[in-house]
Amino acid sequence: MLHRRHVLQLLVAAGLLPARSFADVAPQRSEIRPSLAKRFTDDGTSGTFVGYKVEDYLVIASDTERSGEGRLPASTFKIANSLIALETGVVEDPDKDVFKWDGVKRWNEAWNKDHTLRSAIAVSAFPVYQEIARRIGPERMQKFVDLLEYGNRDIGGGIDQFWVSGALRIDPVQQVDFVDRLRRGTLPVSKRSQDLVRDIMPVTKVGDATIHAKTGLTDRDHGSLAWLVGWVDKGDQPTVFALNMDCPEPRHVADRMTLTQGCLTEIGAI
Repeated sequence: MLHRRHVLQLLVAAGLLPARSFADVAPQRSEIRPSLAKRFTDDGTSGTFVGYKVEDYLVIASDTERSGEGRLPASTFKIANSLIALETGVVEDPDKDVFKWDGVKRWNEAWNKDHTLRSAIAVSAFPVYQEIARRIGPERMQKFVDLLEYGNRDIGGGIDQFWVSGALRIDPVQQVDFVDRLRRGTLPVSKRSQDLVRDIMPVTKVGDATIHAKTGLTDRDHGSLAWLVGWVDKGDQPTVFALNMDCPEPRHVADRMTLTQGCLTEIGAI
């Protein structure tokens, strides 16, 4: 295992990167592609993309700065929250355990119904995951956020909102590290929990590639920041990625998948 500083030096020649980054052996090559950054400016916004081509041990990033900046994870934390729910027994079966709708009408109609864990992650049902977090509780949540080495590990700001408006921060490089450990099943939680979370991750098909990814979006008061993090399976050539971008206009929220697919196409992942 390399020291975290050594691995980030490989990626951006400066800064920090989490331990056990991307794989049990560190990436052997790295590349900064300004053409990836240009995709964001051409779309009238700012953002960053980091991709890890697993079989090539190659990290490709759009920049050397924003790729290492910690930000609120928003709904991308639902990946970790799902793992913790399963590990603690708050959820035993992602298809049978039902979270009853509380009857409060919210802006997203898809949230105004009963949900299982699988259906909740599919529509990113915030109220369900707030209830999950409350049932987990601060002590167990902190224990597992530390165990997973998730971002800055700070759950301050309220047990049911720390990932959307509190103190938790994670950068794109850390997102790739976390997602890759989930993809490989090497997180320090049970195999069952990791298998189930991989299974419930939302899927998008693009030709002969399958994108497993979770969205995230902060509200306007917290920067209107959009995320898309996950991995691509194409034959035996997996690629792990993280994208975040500012959303000055509503159209940019939908653009995150378009931009992600464009970046993945450019680096030969799809």
